[in-house]
Amino acid sequence: MVMAVSFERYGRLYYLDPGEFRPRVGDKVLVPTDDGPEVAECVWAPQYVTEDVGGLPLCAGIASATDLDRDEQNRQRRADARVIAKRTIREHDLPMKVVGIDFVDRRPDIDQLVIVYFSAPHRVDFRELVRDLARALRARIELRQVGARDEARLQGGIGPCGRDLCCATFLKDFEPVSVRMAKDQDLPLNPLKISGACGRLMCCLKYEHPLYQEFNAKAPALGTAVETPAGDGVVVGHNVPSDTVVVRLAASGRRCACSRADVCSPRQQYEASGTTTPDAAPVVPETKAPEAKAPVPEAKADVEPTESREERRARKPRRRRRLHHDDEGETAQ
Repeated sequence: MVMAVSFERYGRLYYLDPGEFRPRVGDKVLVPTDDGPEVAECVWAPQYVTEDVGGLPLCAGIASATDLDRDEQNRQRRADARVIAKRTIREHDLPMKVVGIDFVDRRPDIDQLVIVYFSAPHRVDFRELVRDLARALRARIELRQVGARDEARLQGGIGPCGRDLCCATFLKDFEPVSVRMAKDQDLPLNPLKISGACGRLMCCLKYEHPLYQEFNAKAPALGTAVETPAGDGVVVGHNVPSDTVVVRLAASGRRCACSRADVCSPRQQYEASGTTTPDAAPVVPETKAPEAKAPVPEAKADVEPTESREERRARKPRRRRRLHHDDEGETAQ
């Protein structure tokens, strides 16, 4: 069985093995982490899956009242630490932007640890900042610089498509994205059109690219003359999400959307063979042809052994001598 939890509302999903627990949607459960069990909300109730999924962390149980109180206190501490960190960074006049705060208090080697995630255009000397933050928060301070994509993942937001950011919901790892993928998907090479909330190329260009490659490999290219149920025409566009091609009809000049299967030549050849000979089995002529030709090589094989190899050698020189004699006679005349 598999269940899914989230630490933040509309945040990234984490999959767990429920074990002996059966929480419902909305229940608070304990999730094992490197810094100890943390409270998360059950988003998908435990359910059976067809595939064998292994290696998932085991749910640590249902969160108790003590765990909920501790989680609420840590949320308040993170909010206070965020305000203090911003004020201290402003006092030191550093080009840093606080992205997130994490408060750890369950590690055996540390009483309290505050992890500050920040973004900066370049490397920053924050040694004095760490000392001031440790004095203000009375805890051990750890600063971690993140990139533009990690910043968008931690903050969350809405993408150009109107949905929650993929990196903040279901994407686990960032894969490299190139402009070539945008060209293959017939997207305008305008940075404002193909960039996400982080200012980098949209992650959806990567995981949607194989779908466009498969479609372009099987669909007719632009400018190809095709036959459609509405008549002959020329392909003038592709619509990959709907698996259709746009065809301009030769008779009327209007455009129509046809399924890729209706204009592909293998489909047309299949339908043509089925309409011309609907009752004839295509394998019948193929089975009869080998049977008719089979006796021919067998007859040759029976005739060839009748003449021995010595007779063939004796016959060939005589034939050469006779031809040579005839040539001498003709020259003598």
